Formats: sequence, structure tokens, C-alpha cells
Amino acid sequence: MPRFLALYMGTQNSEVQKAWDSLPEVEKAERGQRAMTEWGQWVERHSHVIVDMGAPLGKTLLASPEGINPTRNAIAAYVIVEASTHEEAAQMFRNHPHFTIFPGTGVEIMPCLPMPGA
Repeated sequence: MPRFLALYMGTQNSEVQKAWDSLPEVEKAERGQRAMTEWGQWVERHSHVIVDMGAPLGKTLLASPEGINPTRNAIAAYVIVEASTHEEAAQMFRNHPHFTIFPGTGVEIMPCLPMPGA
């Protein structure tokens, strides 16, 4: 079955992050707890197609011809899922708690393609 990489997106300077940061600590804790509960339910519903649960991601280093340097991107975490189609994979993330409760900006879903010549 085809595999898809889903990237949880969000940045510290997004409007939804700024709104989250302005919430009282008690409300952030309550929303955070609710989001984790709903995320757990999402995982349970899709456990049969989750290939790699992924993880939150830390700071980024860019290796390039200029050397190795710190850089920034909007990727917050990842997960790898299996689905029959790209659309089916994307549908798994409709109304995901990453952006309906947490201050994420969305989830980008892309197919994992075969290696050329493989």
C-alpha cells in the first residue's frame, strides 16, 4: 500500500500561535489536555495504517555547500501513514487536533515515492 509522509506545520510567529500564547495558563493546560486526548483518539482510529508514529521535531541544521548552519522551517512533527490514495491519506487529517485545538497551522501530506532505479 502507498505510504505518505504527513508533516505537522506551525511556527512561533503564526497568528494562531500568538493567540495561543495570549491564553491564560489554565486555559492552555485545559486545551492541551483535550488536544492530547483527541490526538490519542485519532491515533487509535488510524493505528492500522500508521507505519511510523513519528515525533515532534527540534531545531534544524542545514547541511549545504556553504557548510552546516542553523535554519528555520515550519515543520513541527511528522507521521507516516498508508492509504490507497493521496486524497485518502489527506482525509485522515481533516479536523485534526494539531490545528483545531493546538496552534498548528495545518498538516502537509505527500506521497513517499519509490527510489529511482529501484
